[in-house]
Amino acid sequence: MVGIIIASHGEFASGIMKSGAMIFGEQENVRAVTLMPSEGPEDVKAKMLEAIASFDNQDEVLFLVDLWGGTPFNQANSLSEEHKDKWAIVAGMNLPMLIEAYASRFSMNRAHEIATHIMDTAKEGVKVKPEELEPAKATGTDVARPSNVGAPGKFEYVLARIDSRLLHGQVATAWTKTVQPTRIIVVSDAVAKDELRKKLIQQAAPSGVKAHVVPVKKMIELAKDDQHFGGQRALLLFENPQDVLRAVEGGVPLETINVGSMAHSPGKVQPNKVLAFNQEDIDTFAKLKEAGLKFDVRKVPNDSKGNMNEIIRRAQAELNKQK
Repeated sequence: MVGIIIASHGEFASGIMKSGAMIFGEQENVRAVTLMPSEGPEDVKAKMLEAIASFDNQDEVLFLVDLWGGTPFNQANSLSEEHKDKWAIVAGMNLPMLIEAYASRFSMNRAHEIATHIMDTAKEGVKVKPEELEPAKATGTDVARPSNVGAPGKFEYVLARIDSRLLHGQVATAWTKTVQPTRIIVVSDAVAKDELRKKLIQQAAPSGVKAHVVPVKKMIELAKDDQHFGGQRALLLFENPQDVLRAVEGGVPLETINVGSMAHSPGKVQPNKVLAFNQEDIDTFAKLKEAGLKFDVRKVPNDSKGNMNEIIRRAQAELNKQK
């Protein structure tokens, strides 16, 4: 696996590394190197050498630095002189760049290849509001779209997820990069009635992906439409298991549901850090299991899968104690 050094003036490198972990999960072979006010170039160089020595593969190293020409860049550049054929440096670091670098390591094993690949994502991550302030884009599309989009056919469901936060960083980056949908569809009666939440969700969609908000009944209708959605890869987001059950019973052909986050509220118990259940939730998951659905309990793609049966068992035991 390509080792990544995140380097910056001050604590920026440490902070963006923590932000990346929140969105994409903890990463191996990644180190943050900081230049503090009391330190000089040799201190940064020593930290970089120590970081490289900790990597499983020291032949392939990618430096993500904050500023071209700054001390972290200069020290990375000095160290890379003898490794130009394998090591790479990318300056102007931002969070989209870091997340894309993490995702790229699943399929790319060369630092040069990843460095080239993450450039477009880093640039696309720079946006402005109001939109009219943004310079006119060159002609062309952001992403390659399937040639048969809009042809007769039904949706291909690449992910169905329960997440009380709906469309947020983990979904817009980690999951979208992994399953590559053409549409993100939030399925919720409540959100469909809330114009502000709808607008915010549509604006949060990653580049090249359309986001929609529909009530459950409408999603059932769309699932049965075999004339307009050929080539469309749908990522469905639900706030709760009850909406999933209504969709499945109505004919949305889901096989697996990713259980990512269920917020705590009065009357619920919390068997792990991100999932909270009441009795209705437990009963609903039992019905989904009877309907043949499988459960994929993960916040982000590279998390290990949780045991849903054990999680529900613990939740039921805690609820029983409250009776």
